Amino acid sequence: MGQGIVIITAMPEELAQVHIPENIAIYYSGIGKVNATIAAMKAIHEQSPSLIVNFGTAGSVQPGLLGLLPIRRALQRDVITTMAPRGHMPFCSRPQVYTSAVNGGYTCGTGDSFVTSPDPWFQESGIEVVDMELFAIAAVAHEHGVPWLSYKYVTDYADEKAVEVWQRGKHLGQQQFLDVLATL
Repeated sequence: MGQGIVIITAMPEELAQVHIPENIAIYYSGIGKVNATIAAMKAIHEQSPSLIVNFGTAGSVQPGLLGLLPIRRALQRDVITTMAPRGHMPFCSRPQVYTSAVNGGYTCGTGDSFVTSPDPWFQESGIEVVDMELFAIAAVAHEHGVPWLSYKYVTDYADEKAVEVWQRGKHLGQQQFLDVLATL
């Protein structure tokens, strides 16, 4: 395994490359699980990192969650089938929940949709924030034996105003993340 950290984030608007130390590679995945999978595979094959760090924005589905949050668990929120419980991929021997290298932290539900309304299943599953990339990144990291960390900056409350609020605030967590990155 290589000696270094790789950052994967969806968009430059969330984290500008100019602020990243030169010894850390950054990969912009684009939005969604497929794009995040491709970026994570590319990062691992090109960099052989010792740690993958995901940073991005998230919507909070728990009242009062604000700011930059460390993520402990990642699961899929949009897998719905009659052949398995929600959030579980049928006929799949891989983990249905991935755990990061951070002690403590929050649970993130990943899906290929922007959440704009309440979903009781989130609370039943312990989901506190929602995003569109983390589960895919965690799955690829796990498959390749690379530890991962994730930090999500809460931009909105995953409600009817979420898209508008996210567009205005997607860049606001950058400095808080850079402060955490400096400690890794």
